[in-house]
Amino acid sequence: MPNQQALIAPQELLIIGAAVKTGIIEQLSAKPMTIDELALAIGADSRALWVVTEALEALGYLSKDGNMLRLSEEALDMLYNTESPNFTGFSFMHRYNVTNSWTHLPEVIKSGQPSPREDAAENTKYFMAAMGHSAKEHARAVAGFCLTGLGDSPKVLDIGGGPLTYARAFAAGGARVTVQDLPNVVDYMSKFLNEDENIEMFPGDFNVVLSPDVFDLAFLGNICHIFGERENRELFKKVAAVLKTGGKITIVDFVRGTTAMAAVFGVNMLVNTKNGGTWTLNEYGAWLGDAGFSSPELNEVGGRQILTAWKK
Repeated sequence: MPNQQALIAPQELLIIGAAVKTGIIEQLSAKPMTIDELALAIGADSRALWVVTEALEALGYLSKDGNMLRLSEEALDMLYNTESPNFTGFSFMHRYNVTNSWTHLPEVIKSGQPSPREDAAENTKYFMAAMGHSAKEHARAVAGFCLTGLGDSPKVLDIGGGPLTYARAFAAGGARVTVQDLPNVVDYMSKFLNEDENIEMFPGDFNVVLSPDVFDLAFLGNICHIFGERENRELFKKVAAVLKTGGKITIVDFVRGTTAMAAVFGVNMLVNTKNGGTWTLNEYGAWLGDAGFSSPELNEVGGRQILTAWKK
């Protein structure tokens, strides 16, 4: 049944997202400013800035002392205090970027081509923050499930695991973890990795080559929806080549035909990728079977769907 409550524009997200993109948040995190000072610092129209900062104050992101604007204590906690239970960092900016892409859905329906997206270095930062934040609550449960039956100190290949949330959960479970992601992601995320975490990072496009080692487990967290059948088939074959016989592949993703969200997320992939989508259990079974894996089992752990198959 249609959900009328969902038909409300995400106005707060659009306002705070624009405040981040234009530099309002960065400037006011450094020091309090007047409207005119802030307008000069970010190159903005004073009237427009007044309207937006009034809304940010009403929503609780800013506070005012006389004519001086500053970030509120709640906003400082949310955006910058990593020890706060309310900390999100700038993870919401990925949703802001995705929302902008969705506004092009009418053109995408006509053309069949994804929406053009801004290719900025800051978007890598936002994407890493969003993926890490969304996985935080369930990562330990998912990792524990995936490591079951692999014995002590298994070797895990975390494909596309740049945010490190799952990798840290695997390492906490006793695994030796290799995270493979694109060079720019590895370059950005390596500075957040401690030497004693039993995690190494391997820069490389996993559609071209995988880390040259032999693993007990290959973990694909939110990877398969980015690509179409051809890429996923090839990736599963590459995974089989680096797994030992009896090794395990686990895939965290939406499985089409099992939830409404899987179909909705397929639209997100339509808007944002060339041929990505969400795939059925039968499709996964065929692709994995051709790569030399057993028929996949579907489970739900920590609110996430997980497909598991074993290398024959």
